[in-house]
Amino acid sequence: MDGAKEVEEAKVEAERPAQARVAWRNLFINDIESLARVADKIHPDLTESDEVFAERVKLFPSGCLALVEGDSNELCGYAISHPIRQQLPPALNSLLRELAPDADQYFIHDLAILPQFRGQGLAQECIVKLFAIAKQFPTTSLVSVYGTSPFWARFGFLPVEINGALEKKLLDYGDDAIYLERKNDKN
Repeated sequence: MDGAKEVEEAKVEAERPAQARVAWRNLFINDIESLARVADKIHPDLTESDEVFAERVKLFPSGCLALVEGDSNELCGYAISHPIRQQLPPALNSLLRELAPDADQYFIHDLAILPQFRGQGLAQECIVKLFAIAKQFPTTSLVSVYGTSPFWARFGFLPVEINGALEKKLLDYGDDAIYLERKNDKN
């Protein structure tokens, strides 16, 4: 009887769509080529070099996640995040060289998921993971592009007053780029 139940469970698992078998895991250097393919599809006008992504993974691996499809282990999304000094995010496509020792804010550099994997709660799952890391900082920030600020508002991100230098940096992100922040929960 137990064998029949296992066979039935295996059939049910095999019939599930591929999207149901995706999961977040740590991002590794050997994922960068796949990450670049995803980034090029989602951000064709906001290109960043492989070196930028690889550096982020090396400098702050716990803030870099890969969304992979279970059967093929193909990358179908990613998240890049790391500590920064408040309102001093890196310019687009720039190397950090090191993390600021006096970093006082968490920065979500990018959260990207291929369209066919959206609408399943995967972004929220990733954000919860990033917030668990971010809670050691008073705030988390990001640059919202493509009109995504309503999505980010669901997680407490709001526009804040910014200085001229940050305003100038945002120009590289496109006309609709908005710098957002949220207060982090301490526990």
